[in-house]
Amino acid sequence: MQSKAFRRIFAGTFASNIGTWMQNITLIALAYRLTGSAWFTGVITFAQLGPMLFLSPFGGAIADRFNRRSVIISMSVVQLVMSMVLAVVALSDTPNQFILVAVVASIGCANAIAGPTMISLLPSLVAREDLQPAIAINSVSMNASRVIGPLLGGILGSLAGASAVFVVNGLTYLFVVIAVLSVDIDFSPKGNKGDGPIEQMRQGLRAVRADRVITRVIVSMAVLSMCSLIFIYQMPLVAQEHFELAGWKFNLLFATFALGAALGALSMGSFLSGHSRAKVTRVALVVFAVALAVFGIDTVVPLGFVAAFTLGASYFVIVTALSTTLQMRAPDEVRGRIMGLWMMAWAGLVPLGALVGGPIIDAIGIAAVLIFGAVVAAALAVLIDLSEPEPESQTV
Repeated sequence: MQSKAFRRIFAGTFASNIGTWMQNITLIALAYRLTGSAWFTGVITFAQLGPMLFLSPFGGAIADRFNRRSVIISMSVVQLVMSMVLAVVALSDTPNQFILVAVVASIGCANAIAGPTMISLLPSLVAREDLQPAIAINSVSMNASRVIGPLLGGILGSLAGASAVFVVNGLTYLFVVIAVLSVDIDFSPKGNKGDGPIEQMRQGLRAVRADRVITRVIVSMAVLSMCSLIFIYQMPLVAQEHFELAGWKFNLLFATFALGAALGALSMGSFLSGHSRAKVTRVALVVFAVALAVFGIDTVVPLGFVAAFTLGASYFVIVTALSTTLQMRAPDEVRGRIMGLWMMAWAGLVPLGALVGGPIIDAIGIAAVLIFGAVVAAALAVLIDLSEPEPESQTV
């Protein structure tokens, strides 16, 4: 990428994402160690990402209404401060579970508000023809951080404890602040500031309904997130029950999934970039369904690592293809609100699925829930339809 602004934002968010995944994986392991319960692991997951379900549309309205630099900096500072609070809470051998959930939820709220704003910056950082490669590179960054973060988090956590991991994560938010302050791009809001936030969110919903492809992208991602992605935040349970993996071996399993995700995203910016995104999405959903079914029933460790890698690769081919379609079609004046709905569907419904699935897993086991998710993904491969006239022929 030739854009200096893109490279700086990329570097800042990459560093912060590494810290985030150091914290995420440490939190999941801490929750499972404290209770041994899939339900409480689901609660922590919901506290982390659940705010995206409720606040992402509001965050999208903020992205179109207020200066985007100010939004990103203020929310980064909130996450920094609350990560330090989390570090203090985790100093106890038996941290209060209610306080733990409340602090994690506050970090999740700030992330849900800032997320749509950060995503909405992308078309301001690169030319339109570079948008798909930029999204692919962004996804590679996100997933490389899923590889590096758990490994660093596991090493640091074993040497210095969970609190040290949370402190390091808090400091990484400074990289985002520095990056945003250092770039000279247009951070001004694109929406009509005269409308109230509720009306702005309604305008975003109307814009989604007006474009059938955008509607299908968001609905498809919502269904996949709710029904098929529970495995991501129940991976400690899968690792222990199916493969008898714990500690650094579990981190290695998660890192394998993340490595697959990074390479899957990279493929969308390279050899898959010339193919139809609709066809690529269908094929990736089929591969994802098969890999998830294998992951749900397998007890052989090497095959489990292959399944985890394949899950990651196919999952982020799907995500990159769908998010590129969305960015290419979203009107600038409502981009923040559309991306807020995308974040709600992509990230917000995953913890809801984990929360609902936790008691079911405790009752009937993880295998049945993962096989159900595989069936849903296979059904989406058949039903999803991204074909539609170009957006210029539509009105919003």
